[in-house]
Amino acid sequence: MRDSEECDSCAPCEVTSSPVYVMYQVLKDLCMNNAQFFQQDETENGQRLHAGFLALIDQVDMITPMVDEVRNVAPQFDFDEDTPGNGYRSFVSTVDMCVQHGVKLSRLVCDSRDSFLFRKSFYMREVEACSHLLASLGTCITHLQTLISWNTEGQLFPDEQHSTEVLLKHVEDINMYCFYGRCLGFQFCESMRKILKTISICMASFSEIYYGNGGLLARATSSVWTGGKYLLDPELRARRIVNISQHASVNFCKSFWLLAETELMGRLPGMVCPAVAVNKVIAIPPEPLVHMAPDGSAISVPIPTAHFGPAPIMARFLSAVTREGMITDLKEHVPNMLPPSSGLIIHCHGGGFVAQSSRSHEIYLRDWACQLKVPILSIDYSLAPQAPFPRALEETLYAYCWAINNARIMGSTAEKVILVGDSAGANLNIGVAMKCIELGIRPPSGLFLAYVPVLVSIVPSPSRLLCLMDPLLPFGFMIRCMKAYACPPKDDASRTSSDTKTLEGSGTESFEEVSESDLQELAAHKSALSNGSDTLTSVSLTSLQSKPEADESVEDNGPPTPTEQNMSELLEKYVLDSDTDSEGRMIPVLRTEPEVEENVLFELPPRQDLGLSSKLGRAVGNIASYVTGTEPQQLPAVIKQGQSMSLGSESLEVLDSLMQRSPSDDMHFTIPRDPYLSPYLASDEVLKQLPPTKIVSVQLDPFLDDCVMFAKKLRKLGVVVSLDVIDGLPHGFLNFSQLSKEARSGSNQCVKRIQELLCM
Repeated sequence: MRDSEECDSCAPCEVTSSPVYVMYQVLKDLCMNNAQFFQQDETENGQRLHAGFLALIDQVDMITPMVDEVRNVAPQFDFDEDTPGNGYRSFVSTVDMCVQHGVKLSRLVCDSRDSFLFRKSFYMREVEACSHLLASLGTCITHLQTLISWNTEGQLFPDEQHSTEVLLKHVEDINMYCFYGRCLGFQFCESMRKILKTISICMASFSEIYYGNGGLLARATSSVWTGGKYLLDPELRARRIVNISQHASVNFCKSFWLLAETELMGRLPGMVCPAVAVNKVIAIPPEPLVHMAPDGSAISVPIPTAHFGPAPIMARFLSAVTREGMITDLKEHVPNMLPPSSGLIIHCHGGGFVAQSSRSHEIYLRDWACQLKVPILSIDYSLAPQAPFPRALEETLYAYCWAINNARIMGSTAEKVILVGDSAGANLNIGVAMKCIELGIRPPSGLFLAYVPVLVSIVPSPSRLLCLMDPLLPFGFMIRCMKAYACPPKDDASRTSSDTKTLEGSGTESFEEVSESDLQELAAHKSALSNGSDTLTSVSLTSLQSKPEADESVEDNGPPTPTEQNMSELLEKYVLDSDTDSEGRMIPVLRTEPEVEENVLFELPPRQDLGLSSKLGRAVGNIASYVTGTEPQQLPAVIKQGQSMSLGSESLEVLDSLMQRSPSDDMHFTIPRDPYLSPYLASDEVLKQLPPTKIVSVQLDPFLDDCVMFAKKLRKLGVVVSLDVIDGLPHGFLNFSQLSKEARSGSNQCVKRIQELLCM
């Protein structure tokens, strides 16, 4: 239908007193036009469409004055006039995007309702979903009004007399299912909506593997066939995601996020990212380390020992160009080798302190290395819950000092060392800078922090409520990550280095059946590695090996399980290579030969022998079991309609039928007020000594208020600081920089800020 015909068929638009609300009035006019049209339709779907449009009009009338109140007070919480952004603005923007979504939907119905092919039942569900969405946002706005009454001028964090529990006890009346169904991702830019929808479908499908029954391969195959139902049934997907986020343990979060570490995803950077000259995995041995302070004094850097004693720290070294003194795989001198760089970037990845590694962050690190032309060392710190606070901070500090002492082998003079990190990694970087100030170690030349949490606690700020609708960081996931990192079980303190194998999970445990002679045989059959491939530097390899027993001493564990047999058979077409696992230790990874087809997983060749391939197959099977959970996982007993229901063989069905509960139900723990855990709590004396700091956040990030308040605090203390707030992107957008043009633009903004730090 032409624009002129559209205007003729729909009710005329009336401009309200404020131009901001023109879109709100347009939605009401379109809804009224559609409601009048379907009023004469006596079918069930027609009457439900009629009621749905009338409900939308009521919701718009109800929410408009509340949004207006929040919109008017939001500017007083900004970092400055040139940087509009805080949790109040985020919710106002979210409501505006919902209204915009309603306008598009209503206009589409208005244009196609006379068509013979008009799908009445489909649009009925879409209109009802939009109405529920606006109603839930209205409930959120009422809670924001409570927060406004708690806030003092310009302060997004209320004082301690106002607890999060008080606020969240009333959040249970928010229908969270509407945020993960048909309207999933409505608040983000168009390119991210498709990505987030795909991730949500994958999360729901992955739960079938994680909580299902039968063998690993059977569950994986079943999820491929049944996963399509989450695409066709958005309501089922919404129930599954909300219930997973509220009832699943941190191990599910960890396992799902570890999918980014799989071989298939590991090959993605090589296919879509620019090539780099050097991409090496380095093992930093836990040896005595002396650091020369700026005043010339020698400082002994503490070796990381928390929870399970000394262990190697893994890191990934990337460089777009080869420089003098740099460790490479090249046997001959490279012509036109560049002189050492004056800069060095030390990077810490995000992942909620519980998942991911430098490998899963290569998607943007390669691009940064090529744009900045500066060597990058990305630290694979140990992860919670196996390695809770302060283990990761200890390792990051040690790796930072080691990098300065050994900058030459990374092709740098380390005149300017910039600490770069996103999310949890950015939090660790602030802690490292604070430790340097405390110990007298040379501080970094600058800090770049992307969407950083500076308060590891359940603080009642407006942006934290965005977790109630965030597809990547639901409220339950955030709670469990914080608890796993900051509140380890009391008996963790008694663990010693003898427990290391148990704690390390897939890394060391998976190699228990592989002898030294097997490793030598494997190394002899490894093919040459091209530039940019993952390799383990030979200088540090000895620090990884732990004197394995002789081959003949390996015990016979009986017939291989189906998982082990399937994995060993795959080795007939695959070659093992070295990489790091999620805990930062060397593991075998599968690397395909050129002739292997993409669907080799579904064309298993017959098993040939029970030699090295079998034993390594068991090792890889152990890794797969750790990531996906070979044994069917159980959810805790739940209460529904007054009856106790434990999840056994019917766990998947029960998971879909669980009742939504209040987020406050998960908050039965206390996070210590440690400034190295929550840098916002650090003393002014320490914070004012921080180096120039650049912070990048996004408007729809649950930690946006953390970034705004931390930037305000640093500026007040005289620290050179800047803050960028990017629209339309989610927390963790850097990992999608090669898939979304808006995320790519945000990544380029980060490069610009890092470059400014290097040139200061």
